[in-house]
Amino acid sequence: MPKNVIIHNLEVRLQVDGDDGAVFTRLFNKHIREWARLYEAECARAAHSQGDRRLGDGEGVW
Repeated sequence: MPKNVIIHNLEVRLQVDGDDGAVFTRLFNKHIREWARLYEAECARAAHSQGDRRLGDGEGVW
């Protein structure tokens, strides 16, 4: 599973007044952290599964 994500095009349009920019930043950071946590967990599961599949490959090394 790839460790890097490349975003080629991201367009965000906001119309904010006062502290709405701070609210957006807080929510964005919260959700990007959650996405990163889930992505890392999926990468770890994929690596663990790959290791499990190698156990029976006939190399005879424990």
